[in-house]
Amino acid sequence: MSRQRVSKRHLLIVVFVALGSLALLALKFGWVKPIDTKTFMHYQPGSYQVKQFLDGDTVTVDMSGTVETIRFIGIDTPETHKPNTPVQCYGPAAAAYTKNRIGSQRIKLVSDSLTTNRDRYDRLLRYVILEDGTNLNLELVQKGYAFAYAFPFAKSNDFNAAMEQAQAAKAGLWGNCAPYQDPKNGQWHTPSAD
Repeated sequence: MSRQRVSKRHLLIVVFVALGSLALLALKFGWVKPIDTKTFMHYQPGSYQVKQFLDGDTVTVDMSGTVETIRFIGIDTPETHKPNTPVQCYGPAAAAYTKNRIGSQRIKLVSDSLTTNRDRYDRLLRYVILEDGTNLNLELVQKGYAFAYAFPFAKSNDFNAAMEQAQAAKAGLWGNCAPYQDPKNGQWHTPSAD
């Protein structure tokens, strides 16, 4: 290798080390502020503000001027507004938890490779990721606000394990309702809240 190539390589290494050192000094002395994840999330593609909370597993968001209904992938919370269905045990608690957990923060919506893009009601099917990186769908199952769906989706093993743990701990609806499983489709439900 020629001396000229070696010199250029050494110069590049010195420049990168100097730039890195300068960046660290800038952070240390406050010349540059660290990235604010909430601000970053505001401008990140796929990040949206919730416009309306419909129940524990369904919200609406404004996607560039189009209001879309988002149905949380892989979970089912007890009903609160389904036509011809009474309010189910723990439905209002699940709806309140979702609303309080999201609050005014933006959410990131992530699709699933094993599910359709939309359900039979034309709702977008998505995982809801909070600003702190929490998968809200999974958290609702872990805390006993929702059941994991019986049909396959990419994270079904994780969701089913979380549901078994919540059931064993009698968390949420498992300790406050009498959940039953539909023998036809294997899906779990809670009785009427009446």
